[in-house]
Amino acid sequence: MTHTPPSGSGKNLFSRPSYKESVRIGDILRKETVGGMVLIAGALLALVWANTPLRDSYFALRDFHFGPTLFGVDLNLSIGHWAADALLAVFFFLTGLELKKEFVIGDLHNIKTAAVPVTAAFGGVLVPALIFTGVAASSAGGELLRGWAIPTATDIAFAVAVLAVIGSALPTALRIFLLTLAVVDDLIAIVIIAVVFTDELKFAYLGLALIPIILFTVLARYCGKFFAKYAWAAWIILLPLGIITWIFVFGSGIHATIAGVVLGFCVPVKRTDGREGIGLAEQFEHRFRPLSSGICIPIFAFFAAGVTVVSSDPNSGNVLADPVFWGIVIGLVLGKPIGIMGSTWLLTKFTKASLDKDARWGDLLGVTLLAGIGFTVSLLVSELSFGLESPHYEHAKVAILSGSFIAAILGALWLVPRNRRYKAITERETRDEDHDGIPDVYQQDNNN
Repeated sequence: MTHTPPSGSGKNLFSRPSYKESVRIGDILRKETVGGMVLIAGALLALVWANTPLRDSYFALRDFHFGPTLFGVDLNLSIGHWAADALLAVFFFLTGLELKKEFVIGDLHNIKTAAVPVTAAFGGVLVPALIFTGVAASSAGGELLRGWAIPTATDIAFAVAVLAVIGSALPTALRIFLLTLAVVDDLIAIVIIAVVFTDELKFAYLGLALIPIILFTVLARYCGKFFAKYAWAAWIILLPLGIITWIFVFGSGIHATIAGVVLGFCVPVKRTDGREGIGLAEQFEHRFRPLSSGICIPIFAFFAAGVTVVSSDPNSGNVLADPVFWGIVIGLVLGKPIGIMGSTWLLTKFTKASLDKDARWGDLLGVTLLAGIGFTVSLLVSELSFGLESPHYEHAKVAILSGSFIAAILGALWLVPRNRRYKAITERETRDEDHDGIPDVYQQDNNN
């Protein structure tokens, strides 16, 4: 049953997408759901280990250093650093693929459909950042302001996993909105990481990085059929180019995960031979998302989420007395929904857009509450903001975990009854379709 807006009216927000788009997004949502479950498991394991008498062994493992010097770049990093810089590059490669697909064939391809998630994403970044800045500004030290970007990120896998459990009957358009919003949110976070957290830019390494990037692009563009047919080829040919790119980007001073995003954008979305079918970007996404969701992200979460909640160290300070804690929690729990809801409302106020007749502002509120689940990128930004040795970093991790948990609970409490409502709508429409089919049968019998 398709609802079209009246003549002369504007676009309906959160109206039902095409069948093809629903299938594509549904496949992504299922994969992100599995990844979110494994992510949560990795984080819980770290929390348990870090709060047992064996906690010292956890931190010793996380801080253990190893690595060579390659091309003049010192790669003697801690395991936690390797997880954040190297393993997350795989996650950001998948993010780059998804971003490019959204720009080429997805919701971001059309300015009208892109306006809603893009506007909402910017609102969902701006308001939490302002809240954190306001709370941190009350402190005497300006150092705390470095964490302004921590509560701005939404964790795709975590949020989608929660939505899959408690909102299976919600309109597909709302779930697509959350996914697209989180993708745009990641793009903004990528820009912030690349610009704000680059202290010293070494142009020589940046120039060297262009060599493997160009080779990667040419091979992906003109040998796409070969890489699509032979799965081993990407591991043997493209992976070494990706590693070299990562090393040079790391040496340039830009956060090395940006290398993953750049390479993701180098992969063609559409088939280069002009035939129908999925392009190399979607092929790579199918192959490498299990690696990212099942291994890379959980390992990163394991080494990033471990924090001793009750510490006997007098230098750690009181987490509840740290403005960083409250700036992050309030930013995630309140700032995210206020920013997303407010910007979406303003879009409907100053344009001809309106909500689809089957959707409600209350449905959107529940989704925006889940957008307050900030985890993967928030943990990364907190490390970049304060460093591993800062007590503010430990407090930021507690705040991210607390704020994400509160956002998940509030979102679940709000959406569960609404999910029941949409189940009832689906059942009613199913009965209507069955009923509408009866006259056709009778008419066929009469004709015979």
